[in-house]
Amino acid sequence: MDMQFTLAERPDAEALEKGRLLFAGNTDFLKGVVAMSGLPDPDRIEVCFAGRSNVGKSSLINALTGRKALARTSNTPGRTQEINFFTMGPEHYLVDVPGYGFANAPVAVVEKWQRLLKSYLSGRPSLRRVFLLIDSRHGPKKVDLEIMDLLSKSAVTFQVVMTKCDKLRAEELDKVIDRTIEAIRKYPAAYPELVKTSSAKGEGVETLRAIVAGIV
Repeated sequence: MDMQFTLAERPDAEALEKGRLLFAGNTDFLKGVVAMSGLPDPDRIEVCFAGRSNVGKSSLINALTGRKALARTSNTPGRTQEINFFTMGPEHYLVDVPGYGFANAPVAVVEKWQRLLKSYLSGRPSLRRVFLLIDSRHGPKKVDLEIMDLLSKSAVTFQVVMTKCDKLRAEELDKVIDRTIEAIRKYPAAYPELVKTSSAKGEGVETLRAIVAGIV
């Protein structure tokens, strides 16, 4: 059966409040991991944010948590070089992984953290969902599709989040979303709802909070 992909609608009041409460609580940095052996015990609901370098991942995490500097932001793509774990309430880990694709770093360093990223994404039993960020100005790139393929082969559910949606006119954004849906529909691990976001304007932030809070 052909899966129907749609844009996530605004959740109901109960779901929005659940999301607000989850992200209004303490979100604290636990540790940065540079090897699989350093991962914390898989004893919490774990959600991960991943995307190409410079996709706006840190800005979105900061918008979700209401903290201006929880995740580091930089004009230099590829600054996040560890798997960063944050505790969120008593039951959740929020995970910020290294950006993939272009990064302003030595080749050996890039290769090391890309291997770590792929090992984590394909081998973490408590990972409930990967929120895969796609820059709406560009749509999915080859490296995005490679990560989608990895996640599908590992049976890890991923949900596409379109970032920087305020940068395009409505008709341009619609075309990019249609193109993105066509690209991801062949991946069995793709969650059938996309989320439109803008960290600068706050678009989609409440919806994404509710989605995270609803994952069990």
